[in-house]
Amino acid sequence: MKFISFEADRSVGTGIVHPTNPALFTRVETLDAEAPASLMTLIAQGPAAVGRLGQRASEAAERGRAGWEDLSSVRLLPVIAQPPKIVCVGLNYAEHAKEGGNARPEYPSFFMRGATSLIAHEAALIRPPVSDKLDFEAELAVVIGQRVHRATVDNALDAVAGYACFNDGTLRDYQRKTAQWTIGKNFDGTGAFGPWLVTPDELPAGARGLSIVSRLNGKVMQSSTTADMLWSVAELIAIVSECMTLEPGDVIATGTPSGVGYARTPPVFMRDGDVIEIEIEGIGCLRNPVRDEATA
Repeated sequence: MKFISFEADRSVGTGIVHPTNPALFTRVETLDAEAPASLMTLIAQGPAAVGRLGQRASEAAERGRAGWEDLSSVRLLPVIAQPPKIVCVGLNYAEHAKEGGNARPEYPSFFMRGATSLIAHEAALIRPPVSDKLDFEAELAVVIGQRVHRATVDNALDAVAGYACFNDGTLRDYQRKTAQWTIGKNFDGTGAFGPWLVTPDELPAGARGLSIVSRLNGKVMQSSTTADMLWSVAELIAIVSECMTLEPGDVIATGTPSGVGYARTPPVFMRDGDVIEIEIEGIGCLRNPVRDEATA
């Protein structure tokens, strides 16, 4: 199942993408009048509630029932518009660590993102006027579906509501102003998150072994597989939840493979008018045009 968060007619809602035609979706309230408008609220109700809606959507599609709408008729929102926490992982692919001159880490590097940095599929990725070093990072995002503290590797995946694509857009000069990376990772409108949430039943366990690619203006920049992550999804959940309680709607961005712009000769940074795409096998393609921030 693929779930979207959207805005239409000045209200927000949750939808399910048609199982065979991704250009169509249905609103969850057409399947169940009591279904919550918020995707975060829905996934907090647990996998049984999510599964029931998915089953009804599949039945509606098979029987050709009305209620399917054109996806282009609504404005997509970030998969989770206001995540309680966004935990990002750095240097989770050995070759990416190497290209940046970093040794293979013995423990994951973590930093946090704020919700104000998030944008949706097809929304403009914003290049601020204070920097011309806006870089791309293709990442697998994990959305947590249940409260979990001190998970084990064996049970960690039980807490996963689904997966999405993420672009951890980074202002490289600001990232390096301090020993911590947070400031360069939190400019408004630089964290693309979408296009939808794919439930775990549609993917290999832990979203393992999926092709992950970034393309800038159609040119492949990064190409790897999630099997190359140094720490798997289950391991990351176990490590993070050893410290903090993870809650429904929390997001873990699992790190990026090699091929980022700053490590190239010459460096490649995103410019106004560019189009950046992040595609993960079995999940979808997250696409965003790049725009310079409007200034007065």
